Amino acid sequence: MIEDIDLILARWEFEKCESKVYFDMGNVEEFIGFQLPDDYKYFLKNYNGEEELSGFIGPEFINLWKYDELLESNKDYGIIEYLPHVLGIGSNGAGECIGIEFNNGEYRIILTPFIGMDAFINIGDSFTDFLVRLDSGQEWFS
Repeated sequence: MIEDIDLILARWEFEKCESKVYFDMGNVEEFIGFQLPDDYKYFLKNYNGEEELSGFIGPEFINLWKYDELLESNKDYGIIEYLPHVLGIGSNGAGECIGIEFNNGEYRIILTPFIGMDAFINIGDSFTDFLVRLDSGQEWFS
């Protein structure tokens, strides 16, 4: 699982941080009311550098927010207010939010419009699955 993250991000020329960063996940987890999945925590610790991770994986563009921006972005966009079981983690650069949904003990990665947030599609059964789907060429909208 973790190896898949490294392989996929290396294939699409996303670089690992030279030094691992410690994040107090408790602040975010307390705010959202659930624990972040381990594969997403691994991503944050190993790929969360000075800038957001932005670029294409397969046919889709992703912009994954830095750890420092998670709480502020979720508050600014009203994500927790409108989707209480979702943490926004980035966007597709075209008006949709990429988020982690936690419901009934299960995680999934979703895509929802920033305006409205009334509908969403499943784009991964885990953070790793989200990257695997992108890497295999799966499109969100066909």
